[in-house]
Amino acid sequence: MSRSSQSPAPATQPVGGEPYAPASGSLGWSALHYDLELQYRMATNRLDAVARITGRAERELTAIGLDLVGLRVGKVVVDGERRTQHAQRPGRLTVTPAAPIAAGATFELEIAYSGSPAPRRSPWGTVGWEELEDGVIVASQPTGAPTWYPCNDRPSNKATHRIRITTEQSYRVIATGALVDERTSSGRTTRTFESRVPVATYLTTVQIGRYVRRATSQDEVPVVAYYPPALERRVLADLAPLPRMLTCFVERFGPYPFDDYTVVVTADDLEIPLESQAGAVFGANLIDGHGGEERLVAHELAHQWFGNSVGVAGWQHIWLNEGLACYAEWLWSEAAGRQSTDELAREHHRLLQRLPQDIVLGDPGAALMFDDRIYKRGALLVHALRLTLGDVRLFGLLHDWTALHAQSTATTEDFRRLANKASDAPLDALFDAWLVETALPPLPVSQVRTGSAKARHRR
Repeated sequence: MSRSSQSPAPATQPVGGEPYAPASGSLGWSALHYDLELQYRMATNRLDAVARITGRAERELTAIGLDLVGLRVGKVVVDGERRTQHAQRPGRLTVTPAAPIAAGATFELEIAYSGSPAPRRSPWGTVGWEELEDGVIVASQPTGAPTWYPCNDRPSNKATHRIRITTEQSYRVIATGALVDERTSSGRTTRTFESRVPVATYLTTVQIGRYVRRATSQDEVPVVAYYPPALERRVLADLAPLPRMLTCFVERFGPYPFDDYTVVVTADDLEIPLESQAGAVFGANLIDGHGGEERLVAHELAHQWFGNSVGVAGWQHIWLNEGLACYAEWLWSEAAGRQSTDELAREHHRLLQRLPQDIVLGDPGAALMFDDRIYKRGALLVHALRLTLGDVRLFGLLHDWTALHAQSTATTEDFRRLANKASDAPLDALFDAWLVETALPPLPVSQVRTGSAKARHRR
């Protein structure tokens, strides 16, 4: 799951209003619920599926545009009307209902489709459904969801999901949502997962492998791990800090936003870990049994608050996901008795000073949205806020942020407004320096202690 610096082809009028992924999504309608029936054969990488989608027209619709990559549609029905027409071109499905759908009306789409799912090439590397040596991984960020189901693939459109997937009995399947049913017949097992909170398409996932399951039950937030049996010692050692991380982050960010937290470790090596709704996936190379990548374990956990519960309304706001998750790495280092947050901030500030000063944090462009400077500079902005506001107000701000926008989406401007409410003095100059200017601003002089003492947030 590599990242590339290649820039997407420009588009003056993005289909879905998303300039960083101009061919994705549709503003004409919003998905409210996806009900997916997936029949998958591991040996042949064959998928036969039906997607039932509940949608709402945002304006009068004479056609419904969906994203679908590499799979062939057989039949489409809108509201039970068989006179529905459809047409496909690469990456796009257009459905024409028998009669226009009025603005504000809800409708039901049923789409039968099939094929051999494969990752799609994108400006950020290959994303989506991908075969492993003996299994499947789905890493959809940012535009990979259409490789396995037709959808309205824009980050601002969250919807509930039901995923029912059948495959060979010898494989374990993990998908987005809670497992609510499991039954086996004739050597094949069907598992049904339901997500009752809305999920962005890029955070939906399916993982298939020869995994064992280990779950904690004594903690307030259960941690569930799936992994190859041969990696058990390494997995249990590296994931052991997760309950303490959860306690640390709940104190600083607010209540954990989901029912549990699931980590999948593949037998294959992966370039990077990646978050999904209430979960994350790591390659075997990222789990060494000695906590070598503990900061990444903290980073993916923090995304459950920043990115998954509070999502971005557009990819230009990506620093809200990655900067806050990166700052969580530094907070965990301090809480675990290693380098303090301030030490790490100043160390990374020195490193960034040596790199090109050509990035606009608040709108970096598609080519740079996953640049490591977004992660570190975003974290430094959070630290600058902490040095300006103090611990009580900074962590009060983060609690308010995750509460006000829980299971929704937000923008940089939303964050700025909320931060200004927490401050006695305007913060516009600080935000402009970090978000709008390319030159790296200095960190404020510390006026407050940022040690390991527990912060009491203000309501």
